[in-house]
Amino acid sequence: MDFYYPNWNNDMWRLVGLLFFGDKEHFVIPGRKAFCRERLVAFLQERGIALYDTASSVCRLQDNASDKYLQVVTPTDVSALLHLLPQCQAVAVTGQKASDTLCAQFSVAQPKVGNFTPFEFEGRLLRLYRMPSSSRAYPLPLEQKAAVYRKMYQDLEML
Repeated sequence: MDFYYPNWNNDMWRLVGLLFFGDKEHFVIPGRKAFCRERLVAFLQERGIALYDTASSVCRLQDNASDKYLQVVTPTDVSALLHLLPQCQAVAVTGQKASDTLCAQFSVAQPKVGNFTPFEFEGRLLRLYRMPSSSRAYPLPLEQKAAVYRKMYQDLEML
């Protein structure tokens, strides 16, 4: 799948399905180990959720998916993106590398996992949420991760 969180072993779309539809398999293509991109895009557009990478250019220092071995070569200009999204209330990151990158860009204190740090951008108050990784390598059961994400979505009045 040419989209965000495509790996079958990543639980992001299961978390979202569980929280918004009460079904962790909501975005799964029946009979396949894959997520339905069209259903995801429609849902995200309907709910006003935007996705983007915090880096436009990276270098993998080892042949694995760990952020620990990821070098950010060119950070994404998130300010430019937020400028185009005047109704945006919050930015959420799911990894330490993404959190480090955004905290540096906005001179924001690092939030603890499951919490947020408020910051000002162009005269509006936003929140930077540091969410638990949706990777199964992050040792937290799906239901516990969902509880953390539920709090964020409830805080933002999306659930």
